[in-house]
Amino acid sequence: MSQFLDRIKERAKADKKTVVLPESMDRRTFEAAATILKEDIANLIIIGTPEEVAENSKGLDISKATIIDPFTYEKTEEYLNLFVELRKSKGLTYEEAKKQALGDYMYYACLMVKAGDADGVVSGACHSTANTLRPSLQIIKTKPGVALVSAFFVMVVPDCEYGANGTFIFADSGLEQNPDPERLAAIAGCSAESFELLAEEEAYVAMLSHSSKGSAKHADVDKVVEATKIAKEKYPNVKLDGELQLDAAIVPEIGESKAPDSSVAGHANVLVFPDLDAGNIGYKLVQRLAKAEAYGPITQGIAMPINDLSRGCSADDIVGVVAITCVQAQKNQ
Repeated sequence: MSQFLDRIKERAKADKKTVVLPESMDRRTFEAAATILKEDIANLIIIGTPEEVAENSKGLDISKATIIDPFTYEKTEEYLNLFVELRKSKGLTYEEAKKQALGDYMYYACLMVKAGDADGVVSGACHSTANTLRPSLQIIKTKPGVALVSAFFVMVVPDCEYGANGTFIFADSGLEQNPDPERLAAIAGCSAESFELLAEEEAYVAMLSHSSKGSAKHADVDKVVEATKIAKEKYPNVKLDGELQLDAAIVPEIGESKAPDSSVAGHANVLVFPDLDAGNIGYKLVQRLAKAEAYGPITQGIAMPINDLSRGCSADDIVGVVAITCVQAQKNQ
């Protein structure tokens, strides 16, 4: 396990938060829960019927978790009324709210957070990103002043001299399909803030492209140039530059030759990809070929931390994302 994750776990333990795990139909949830409870990283709420929990947690010690059966829990009524109130402008009826919240525990988990009974949610081991984020956007909504919700991976690359001792944020690598310059700039600003929160180091943000400082001409390059301009105006205190090719962004001598006047080139630890194709392919290449730890997709821009998992995640990945969720929740206090 990396120093990065050790430190995140230490910070989570120092001010314990309550995280909801709604995927009681997945064995990995319980394997992760057993580790989280043993290491005392977070207080856990697992949503499920007694049958679901018994079936999927066989042989694992989850005795310190709070198990909530939404069909019998005394606060379910309160949560359903809250759901109706939140969605009344959309015409949600009580019956529809009940069907949604009891049929999809992600809705129920988000209602618990909205009601103040938990600090965050981690889901996605067996749900798509859309099915994880839709309930959170309907119930918890975006942070005030934030233009959009985006997603990033924390990449921890072993034996790597680049980034922050091999630690990077790759964004957006989970959510925004093809952001326009304004959205790309917003992703850069949020990602710098997330990096400084999680890595506890100053962010150096590279706006990535297949071009460095005008070496290629194309509409795709123009988008990144425009996004860089907007981001520099909007976040004047962030060290940010573009457009940069990946090698110019992270390798000091190449940065020096391709962008000699840049304070970011050669030192980047936050990599902002021009679109989701590039971001998703990029993180998976590094994860598989460099054997990097990949934590995410971590969301940014939601009012409370609601984090997604890759459906290929391991129980250890879930432990890492829960610890990161706790650190994000500490900042929300």
